[in-house]
Amino acid sequence: MRAIVCRTYEGVKALEMYDKEGCINKSSGLHGLGPSIGRPLDGRFLVICLESLRPYTGKYFLDDSERKLDILKPRLPNGECPPGFLGFAVNMINIDSWNLFCVTPSGYGLRETLFYNLFSRLQVYKTRAEMIQALPCISDGALSLDGGMVRSCGVFSLGNREDVDVKFPKPDRSTELDGEIETERQMKDIKWKKEKVLEDLKRERTLLDMAKFNFSKKKNDFLKFLAQSSSYATQAQTTSDRFIPR
Repeated sequence: MRAIVCRTYEGVKALEMYDKEGCINKSSGLHGLGPSIGRPLDGRFLVICLESLRPYTGKYFLDDSERKLDILKPRLPNGECPPGFLGFAVNMINIDSWNLFCVTPSGYGLRETLFYNLFSRLQVYKTRAEMIQALPCISDGALSLDGGMVRSCGVFSLGNREDVDVKFPKPDRSTELDGEIETERQMKDIKWKKEKVLEDLKRERTLLDMAKFNFSKKKNDFLKFLAQSSSYATQAQTTSDRFIPR
């Protein structure tokens, strides 16, 4: 599956625009870019909007720079972890350092949005036999390193796994490109830290305003109490003076 990933819905809208009749504007977005580079865009294509995905909201592994998800390991009826269980696919993806700071406006990263929606709690086992033995505790599918596949509860994918030709091309990387990537990573890091500081300042300002409000309220209550106490003291003194014999 190939798809374009956008951080916000504003990015999705920029990819394709429409005229008043609802037809695609071929001169804007990707439809305008394609012909300009000799690759016109026909047919449909998938776009994933990170901020619109339902993110993982559980716990994370502490002190993990890649924010791997702390998902409970599967357990057999006897309480033991299934033999051959290697982990969850969503945690087996190593995210490049310059993408770790790609977060949604709500602060969720790629692992808890994009990859969690793609893999959910997909389990990975060493062998097909071990995966089959673990069927009672597989809820969102499983894979084995020797080609076994369980898509969901009761749904199996059979056939010759060699028919699936998957290749991952490795592009040539120059020193200049590495320098640009490192610079981009540093800029994203600085931007993320800036946003973090602004969020902290906003939170501290809110707490300060609340503290000032509470202080002002208590101060007014105290001054009111002093005024009432002074009035009572004056009245008591006046009353006692009336009964003093002269």
